[in-house]
Amino acid sequence: MTDCCSAPGLMPLHEGLTRLLTETPVITDSETVALPDCLDRVLANDVVSPVNVPSHDNSAMDGYAFRFSDLEHHEVLPLAGQSLAGHPYQGDLPAGHCIRIMTGASIPEGADTVIMQEQTEKTEQGIIFTKKPGSKGNNVRLAGEDITRGCQVFQKGHVIKAQDVGLLASLGVANIPVTRRIKVALFSTGDELKLPGESLGQGEIYDSNRFAVAAMLKRLGAEIIDLGKIRDDKSAIREAFLEADRQADAVITSGGVSVGDADFVKDILNEIGHTSFWKLAIKPGKPFAFGKLPNSVFFGLPGNPVSATVTFQQLAAPALRHMMGAERLPASELPAICRTPLKKQPGRLEFQRGILSTNEKGEAEVVTTGSQGSGILRSMSMANCYIVLPASQGNVDAGEVVKVQMFDKPLM
Repeated sequence: MTDCCSAPGLMPLHEGLTRLLTETPVITDSETVALPDCLDRVLANDVVSPVNVPSHDNSAMDGYAFRFSDLEHHEVLPLAGQSLAGHPYQGDLPAGHCIRIMTGASIPEGADTVIMQEQTEKTEQGIIFTKKPGSKGNNVRLAGEDITRGCQVFQKGHVIKAQDVGLLASLGVANIPVTRRIKVALFSTGDELKLPGESLGQGEIYDSNRFAVAAMLKRLGAEIIDLGKIRDDKSAIREAFLEADRQADAVITSGGVSVGDADFVKDILNEIGHTSFWKLAIKPGKPFAFGKLPNSVFFGLPGNPVSATVTFQQLAAPALRHMMGAERLPASELPAICRTPLKKQPGRLEFQRGILSTNEKGEAEVVTTGSQGSGILRSMSMANCYIVLPASQGNVDAGEVVKVQMFDKPLM
């Protein structure tokens, strides 16, 4: 059910997304990859630690390891040896002695505390403490302090980040079970489209959407099947759909989902599959389509470049992550002071492009990138966030607080 501010006949974004996540199947096929190849892959199983991390009690700094109780009876602790990383002290620590120890080196049997070298003096008789440690166990990292053997480190569905690769290596895990890559077939429709590098004729434009969507799919870790540009011919588009459906888990088109005489996508989709919904109460991106083909699901992105990007990020990407078995990520949203007035008519949820920064008071503030037309792709490149304006919202005055949604960070 739509609210009083929703555009008549248009589906609210949250309802469309819920239906997408309900109607898209989850890939269950998995494969095992080597540790260096697991970045951005989706875990097919939970990861349980086979070891303690750290694997042994070790020193947190360079200094001297000793038995804390010896300080009650000794002013000077003679050196009994040393413990280096990878070359531990052999045997038990003799009573009333200490050993030279380096960061990461094993704590010998009998020792329970480490003092940093800056708080000591070395004499012919041994080591004198210029500052006594506060308590037993100072500067000692215990075995399993970070991760204990048998504990769950990652859940099934976790997308492996760069820092996770290091953590898996610290567990001694060499091979990782992951969900197979989702296969996504991609093509554009439109006789007016030309490839970058080709010359433009009257009324022709470059096909930017397919390249932008392919880049976003690459970020998701998808296997991309690029079928190129398909002319505005019903039989050619039908054959492209059939070929895409034979090869892919999901099919994405750009253009051909509006109401023009040459827009055949909806008709063909209903001939060989079915359409789940067609128009959404968002701006930009109203003419977004979702449906099912015999072997795959279909996402029909609008032809306008900003609309295509917005609908991919807000709808297609979460659905594809769901199909990959990936855990759902909450939108990165925060309040910010809007420093420029914004024009908005009540009726549709809007994603205006903005530039978020922090002022001298440490407050988050945002400004618009300027003209918000759905064909102005530069507004996406300039922006680092969306200014999310609810359907009921009207114009925004400078100084009002708005909600912003951060773009994905490219690192980590």
